[in-house]
Amino acid sequence: MQKDSLAFLKSLLEAAGPSGDERAPAAVWRERAAGFAAVDHDHLGSSTARVGPEGGRSLALFGHIDEIGLAVMHVDDDGYVWFTNVGGWTPTVLIGQRIRILTKDGPVIGVIGKKATHLLTAEERSKPVKLDELWIDIGAGSGDEARERVRVGDLAVIEQPPVDLLGTRIASRALDNRSGAFSVLEAARLYGEQPGSWSVTAVASAREEITLGGAQTSAFRLRPDLAIAVDVTHASDYPSVSKNQLGDIRLGRGAVIQRGSGVHVAVTEFLIETAEAEEIPHQLEGSGGNTGTDADVVHLTRAGIPTGLISIPSRYMHSPCEVVDLADLESVARLIAAAARRLEDVPA
Repeated sequence: MQKDSLAFLKSLLEAAGPSGDERAPAAVWRERAAGFAAVDHDHLGSSTARVGPEGGRSLALFGHIDEIGLAVMHVDDDGYVWFTNVGGWTPTVLIGQRIRILTKDGPVIGVIGKKATHLLTAEERSKPVKLDELWIDIGAGSGDEARERVRVGDLAVIEQPPVDLLGTRIASRALDNRSGAFSVLEAARLYGEQPGSWSVTAVASAREEITLGGAQTSAFRLRPDLAIAVDVTHASDYPSVSKNQLGDIRLGRGAVIQRGSGVHVAVTEFLIETAEAEEIPHQLEGSGGNTGTDADVVHLTRAGIPTGLISIPSRYMHSPCEVVDLADLESVARLIAAAARRLEDVPA
């Protein structure tokens, strides 16, 4: 991956953008897009970057830019901050994590607290951890001190920066789905270097983890003739995961093209044909219904939009240490750009 592209990806990952407040990563995304595309954004928090000729037929690419997080529910008189989920955290994953609370005066750092293991009864040790047994400790000495900095409704994210692993693999929070937001913009950049006759608009959609709202409103506004959503999917190449249920999905083997009931048949076959013709590494994943991605609302917008889904293999989804292979992100961007150029051959 090019140095500037990698720096862009890491800047996206470092920016805090829980569902409902995606302003920081959206600003990073739009700054990058402004170098080669016509950039815009809407009231809900989604951003767009258009390349290629205006008018005529259009392709929209959706990659959601929000991440799962936490929301402050109460600050008690001892200064402890109580919270709920924004999205899909498992309580055991949160134990001991550092937290970045997004306040009106800037970030406040805290840690997730839990009763020390030495103090647990035998019965308590045998039970799963519940969310209401965890709190955030910001170091405040009183409720008044804590409430001067933190308010009910403040959002928060795990304080976990990206790290390089061996080879071309990285670990970070928010790879679901900053990697998708990255890939659709990279696809637009590649297409813009050698555009075809279609207009291509990359969308960094907001609120996917809670409502899918950003993709729905953006699709309604853009009215594309065709759409492709990009999100992460579960890799099945690590212990305890069943290939019989998920398929054989591996990091480093390329873009994952979903086939089945959740996506448009013709769009899917077109993506597979493109990958084969261009010799772009790819894998297949089955779908029995809803995909759990932006594709689920995009294809239902207005009179219906033919929509495909390309995924990025990810390990340990909805954790502070999701793992992806940068080579897969590149294959996704290459595949989409190549498919967009081949749309010359798609009949009206």
